Amino acid sequence: MGRHGSHPSPDRRIPRRGSFHTIFAGWIWKRLLFINPCMRDWRPILLLLTLSMLFSGCVTKDRDHRILVSVADQSMELYHRSTLIGRFPISTSKFGLGDRPGSRATPLGRMEVAKKIGAGAPLGAVFKNRRQTGEILRPDAPGRDPIVTRIIWLKGLESQNRNAFNRFIYIHGTPEERNLGHPASFGCIRMRSYDVKEVFDIVGLGASVDVIPGSLPDTPKQAALASASPLPQTPVSAAPASGATVASPRAVQTGVGGVIAGPAASASAR
Repeated sequence: MGRHGSHPSPDRRIPRRGSFHTIFAGWIWKRLLFINPCMRDWRPILLLLTLSMLFSGCVTKDRDHRILVSVADQSMELYHRSTLIGRFPISTSKFGLGDRPGSRATPLGRMEVAKKIGAGAPLGAVFKNRRQTGEILRPDAPGRDPIVTRIIWLKGLESQNRNAFNRFIYIHGTPEERNLGHPASFGCIRMRSYDVKEVFDIVGLGASVDVIPGSLPDTPKQAALASASPLPQTPVSAAPASGATVASPRAVQTGVGGVIAGPAASASAR
């Protein structure tokens, strides 16, 4: 009965405790009563609201870009569909390969870009627990080895890398640029600040990331095609000590690190 012996009030019919759905339903119920006191069937409206929230949170995955990481070469390639648009020196783990929690190893296999953190941050911006600290480091700052500039958080798609997301496996910037080209990380994939910013700006959520133990496949194939074919071919230059190159006559230098190919460099993720 109600407070004065009358029928229970509408508010009293709704549990105050319970699951999130129960609480949310009660919130909707009370507000619907203000609109129409005769309305009692709130379940269809709740279903519509839930579906609208789910669809509004959906993000179209980037199916146009692909990242390929070679542990043997300590190098990364960026593709727009089947076209190579960039090659960059990187560092994988100095503790080897694997996915066991606590191993500090770099996982192999196919992953995807799950989150992107740090858009708009200056080059060299220091991150701790995925938040900017306000400090900015120059490359090769002595005695410092934090995550800098950008974070591309990876999610494993296979049994051999299923722990990648919970292990906080990132592609991220490093101030220790002198060590790129050699295994030096604690599980993540390290890049120069300028390079990771370029990759961050191009790839979207859901873009695939493949980490392979062997060498990158495109360089020997393209070299063989160039030597065997009588037609003019665009050569792929050998990667210099300071960085890498791409197969494009109109490549645009992205700094002291990798190179982004001209026409595809501005391709935006979908």
